[in-house]
Amino acid sequence: MRQRLLCAAIVLAAATAAPAQEQDFSKVEIKTAQLAPNLYLLQGAGANMTASVGADGVLLVDDELAALAPKIRAALRSLGAERPVRYVIDTHYHFDHTGGNLPFAEAGATVIAQDNLRARLVTGGTAGNGGSVSREIKPSEPGALPQVTFDHVLTVHVNGEDARAVYYPRAHTDGDTIVFFPRASVVAMGDIYVRYGFPFIDINAGGSVQGMIAACEDVLKTVPADAKIVPGHGELSNVDELRTYTQMLKDTSAAVSRALKAGKTLAQMKSERVLGAWSARYSPPKAFIDTDAFTETLYNSLALRTPRHGPPARR
Repeated sequence: MRQRLLCAAIVLAAATAAPAQEQDFSKVEIKTAQLAPNLYLLQGAGANMTASVGADGVLLVDDELAALAPKIRAALRSLGAERPVRYVIDTHYHFDHTGGNLPFAEAGATVIAQDNLRARLVTGGTAGNGGSVSREIKPSEPGALPQVTFDHVLTVHVNGEDARAVYYPRAHTDGDTIVFFPRASVVAMGDIYVRYGFPFIDINAGGSVQGMIAACEDVLKTVPADAKIVPGHGELSNVDELRTYTQMLKDTSAAVSRALKAGKTLAQMKSERVLGAWSARYSPPKAFIDTDAFTETLYNSLALRTPRHGPPARR
C-alpha cells in the first residue's frame, strides 16, 4: 500500500522532490478490483480511480498522472472497455488526481469538475497546510482544463448508473467533489478521505477541517451501511472505517480547540503533543503528514480561518 501512497508525497513534498513528469513510472502497474457490475477500482502510483465500464463507454473518476495514461487505458481494455474514456470527473485540483486530464481529453474525453477546481487549474498556486507543508503547483495546460463545470451537483447517466458528482465546500480544498454511484452503493471520496494517516488539508487552497468533517458526516448519513468507500489514497474502505476516521477528525479538532481556548501557542501545542494520543495510529514513521504537521493544519484551520460554507448540496 505504501507504494501506491507515494504520490501523495510527490504532490506536496519538499521542494527538492522531482516533478511528477520526471519520475520513473516504467515499473508501475495499474491494479484493478471489481466493486460492482461494470464498476471498478484502479490503483497505480497516484490517486485511486473509479471506473464505470460498459456499453455507454467509460466514466473515470480521477485520472492520476499523464505518464500513466497508456497503462490506465490498457487496464480499462482488460476490463472490457472497447472505446476511449468518454468522461472524466476530477475530485479536486491536485495533479496526482488531474494529471491525466490532457491525454484523456486529447483522446476525446469530456472532463468534468466543480467550478472552483477549474479556476485553480487555470491559475496554479502554492498548495499547503499553512505551515511546514507546501509545494508550488503550475497552471495546467489549456487542453487539460475541464470542459464542463458545475456549481453544486451534476449527474452523469452512464452504463445503467446515475453517477452523482456533489460539491463539498472548503473541505480538502475549496473545489472538492464526491462521486456517488447509488445503484452500486459505491462512493468515490477523493482526498476528503484518505488512508495514509493524518490527512493533508490544503489550507492555502481554501480547505478546512470543518469542511472535511461536514463532508464525511454527510456521506455517512447518505450511504447504506454496506456501501463501499473509495478513498483518495489507500485501500478500499467501508462505512465503519469512514466513521472512525471522521471521529478522529472531530476528536483531534476538539483537542486543538481546547488548547486554543487555553491560550496555547502553536509551538506549545507541538511541544506538549496535544495530538499524541492519535500519533501511533495516524503518524507512522516517515509519515507524509506527521503529528506536528497535522497540529499546524488544525491550528491554521481553527484559529486563522473562518470557512464560509456555501449552501448545502442539492440532491
